[in-house]
Amino acid sequence: MLNEGLEWLSCFSGDIPGGPALPHGYPSLVRIYTKKGDDGSTGLLYGSRVSKADPAAEAYGTVDETVADLGVARALVSGPSKDLILEIQRELFVVGADLATNPGQRSKLEPGVSLVTTEMVERLESEIDASVQKHPLPNEFIVPGATPASAALDVARVTCRRAERRAVALRETGHEVNPDALKYLNRLSDLLFVLARVEAGESEEPSRPR
Repeated sequence: MLNEGLEWLSCFSGDIPGGPALPHGYPSLVRIYTKKGDDGSTGLLYGSRVSKADPAAEAYGTVDETVADLGVARALVSGPSKDLILEIQRELFVVGADLATNPGQRSKLEPGVSLVTTEMVERLESEIDASVQKHPLPNEFIVPGATPASAALDVARVTCRRAERRAVALRETGHEVNPDALKYLNRLSDLLFVLARVEAGESEEPSRPR
């Protein structure tokens, strides 16, 4: 199991420095490079290798980008949103594992650990509803960039939208994609839009001059 977990961490980070840290309990790696990806391939969770240009790699790689973008946002926000963003970053590792799994080994996935669940989606929906109730959304299109924090959240939002599109494209190749993973990415981009508006406050510019 350890080797399989390390293989997925390598593929999720794209076989490059700066990938996700090893979970608690995993031994430190002596070398950051593995050379396994020198042929243009990357590993899937529970075995098998695919091209780094494979739709699966595009999907979970874009999830990894979302995690990184959210790191910038978390560094800029203050208040309860900071803890929420960290929780989301951790959950995106579940999404990444779900998308990065060898299709023939999906039965090995654990709900909430490597398999996205309905409950995870519902938690995002609850966060959206609670936030909108406290901070009603604007009635017009807005231009991102009112504050550094809101701008970072909007960047993460559009990256998340791209991750959703990549996951849909993966499904359209005939690859099995967990419907809850798609729902999670969709709801997450909505939540990030809401959080960006909260961070921007009343200072946002409309898409057309008033």
